Amino acid sequence: MRTDDFAYDLPEELIAQEPAEPRDAARLMVLDRAAGTIAHRVVRDLPELLRPGDLLVVNDTRVMAARLFGRRADTGGAVEVLLVRPFTDTRWEVLMKPARRAAEGRRFVFDTHEGSLEAVCAGRSGETVVLEFERPFDPARVGEVPLPPYIKNFRGDPERYQTVYAREAKSAAAPTAGLHFTPDLLERLRERGIERTAVTLEVGPGTFKPVNVDDPRKFDLHAEHVTVPEEAAAAIRRARAEGRRVVAIGTTVVRTLEHVARECGEIRAYAGWTSLKILPGDEFLAVDVLMTNFHLPRSTLLMLVCAFAGYDFVMEAYRTAVRERYRFYSFGDAMLIL
Repeated sequence: MRTDDFAYDLPEELIAQEPAEPRDAARLMVLDRAAGTIAHRVVRDLPELLRPGDLLVVNDTRVMAARLFGRRADTGGAVEVLLVRPFTDTRWEVLMKPARRAAEGRRFVFDTHEGSLEAVCAGRSGETVVLEFERPFDPARVGEVPLPPYIKNFRGDPERYQTVYAREAKSAAAPTAGLHFTPDLLERLRERGIERTAVTLEVGPGTFKPVNVDDPRKFDLHAEHVTVPEEAAAAIRRARAEGRRVVAIGTTVVRTLEHVARECGEIRAYAGWTSLKILPGDEFLAVDVLMTNFHLPRSTLLMLVCAFAGYDFVMEAYRTAVRERYRFYSFGDAMLIL
């Protein structure tokens, strides 16, 4: 297995720069693993593609307004910061561009909606920087919602990069498979007898980090915090005991459930960190159906999908998606793997 095995050619114009309108108008490629077939539908068809009794599991995280723009206090050189997580109410782990400006002791000034906010670099840890801010702040009041680097100049409603069921803002990126759901679609799924529950994986900025080694087994995946409430754990255990399918909405849900299943031997209430990497050949213990977007070449997300549906089948589906002009990545179309 080599990282280059997960490469594919993607014309730049197929990288979606705007979301579908409405959300559930996005195209949906349906992969049937048992039959080996590929069909073309739209997301709003989901109620008829799933079965009554299926359990939808979503990731209810919300994207933080995590992007700050500022400058060096001494030279005025521009910097951009992405908040990763707080250590205290004033000390944050961040990613900074350009990283070379993050020398320990260096001061920065950030221009926010609530005036200027100063910080000093308190050190570095690998690719991240620790900033000590002059005062506590609420990211939602001072920052901007970050979009992936491949989305250029989006000027639409920032809420389009949030799921309609998003709750607490703790993520640096959206769980993008969930962006396709509308309140109406969720209601139609409920009327069809399809249950829904929620877990949380706080998506970190490492989700965009490319696999930079030839052997993906030697790539260290970033750690992300996951939470499975008791209510969700009980719903999943009940569905599995009754022979009903667990439908993961997105790779973040897959990683959450598969991590807990491996750690605990079953799905239980859980709060902790995961750096689980799923590669072809790995066994799935908790997930029966997957809905996901189309992912970057050579990414761990594409590798996970290949593990779930089979390498040859998925790579054929990606070539088909390019040929059929599907829209790719966060604002793009979706795939349902049955």
